[in-house]
Amino acid sequence: MSCGCKTSGDSAHSCGPKKTANGCESVNTCGNSYKLSVFDWLSDINNPAPNRCDFVEVRFKNDRKSFYKNVNNIPLHIGSVITVESSPGHDVGVVSLTGELVKIQMKKKKFSEELALKIYRQANQKDLEVWQEARKKEDGVKLEARKIAQRIGLEMKVTDVEYQGDSSKITFYYTAENRVDFRQLIKDYAGAFRTKIDMKQIGFRQEAAKVGGIGSCGRELCCSTWLTDFRSVNTNVARYQQLSINPQKLAGQCGKLKCCLNYELDSYLDALSNFPSSSTTLETEKGKAFCIKIDVFKKKMWFAYVDSSIAWYDFDIDLVKKLISKNKRGEKILPLEDLKQPEASAQNIDLIQENSVDRFEKKNRGNRNRNNQNKPNNHQQGQQGQPQGQKRNRPERQDRPERSEKSENPNSQSGNQPRPQKQNPQQKAPVEKVEGNSGDDKKPQNNPNKKKFKKKYPPKKDNNA
Repeated sequence: MSCGCKTSGDSAHSCGPKKTANGCESVNTCGNSYKLSVFDWLSDINNPAPNRCDFVEVRFKNDRKSFYKNVNNIPLHIGSVITVESSPGHDVGVVSLTGELVKIQMKKKKFSEELALKIYRQANQKDLEVWQEARKKEDGVKLEARKIAQRIGLEMKVTDVEYQGDSSKITFYYTAENRVDFRQLIKDYAGAFRTKIDMKQIGFRQEAAKVGGIGSCGRELCCSTWLTDFRSVNTNVARYQQLSINPQKLAGQCGKLKCCLNYELDSYLDALSNFPSSSTTLETEKGKAFCIKIDVFKKKMWFAYVDSSIAWYDFDIDLVKKLISKNKRGEKILPLEDLKQPEASAQNIDLIQENSVDRFEKKNRGNRNRNNQNKPNNHQQGQQGQPQGQKRNRPERQDRPERSEKSENPNSQSGNQPRPQKQNPQQKAPVEKVEGNSGDDKKPQNNPNKKKFKKKYPPKKDNNA
């Protein structure tokens, strides 16, 4: 039988790493749904029948693997669900590797062939039903086990629970800092779950790999996705990379140092091989100087005097090597401040201007001040050089007193009627008061006079009545 994700179950089949909408529908039975699946690069090589490997690598829940012997020569492939020997009863697992590569894995993990158990058969429908029902109980059993351990008062944490394929045994994975007395706990577990109990302690890194999560980089934890083994990480790794020894930044979700500190360690060690030792001291005319800081990327070293370590001086590693060679010959070098070449001060132009919070307000204030300063100049230019056709603009208000002085005497001009109407908008009120003049009938026909005449028309009707 193949995995439960409705595929052939061969090595070309690829499912998602977790039970998601795009991943495998049956993550517990799929042979390619976990990080523990191995790429068989020897699958295309067919060895003769006498030299074929009879051992198969079988994967159980999440991260447990073991090697079994195919005594009945059952045709198996990656993803096949099989029933294997266990104590007591039998267990159900998924084939994760076959062929000659199994021998290499057994040699790498130092697994003895004599300790290998045998494969019974390919799992039938009854085996799968019992196995899947047992898997559904695991979450509820885990919560109940935590309550029992808390009631007894044990300083431990039940991380995961695994049922055997035939539901004859339960394995509890737990983490604890100190030794735990399980005598009373196992009795309570056996009375509550009515089956054989097995306790297995794991480390905090294994717990993080089982639980999973998101790291500080924004991606899923390496130990829960692709990392299959844990290498030791110490604080020297952080010192080689010039990182501050801050436990909050260097520790992962497991509470230990992050595994990713080992990823770039080799590159840093190669770069530091060209650097002088960090314990280098320079004999200067002013006194001894010691190394304070190393920058791997800029290839510089910072030095300071032993007496006054406030001022730091940075030098290239080539210059430092020359200074060290002079000291070896018994010569004292110049003071650090004389050796330091003055660098050309480059102006930093902040194009985005992120340093000032009110940068937009300052710009607006400056524009407003400029506009206010330019306004009177524009009015003066408009008074001096503006043509007659543009007298309707704002500069007309300043010209009104001049126009009124010129148009006070000539009240009636037959030939130039439109010009005084435009120049004298202030004479609208006297035109409205004159009602009986027959010679001024043309003036009320203008638009501004008509509007105001209509507004005052109702009181005139009242007077006539």
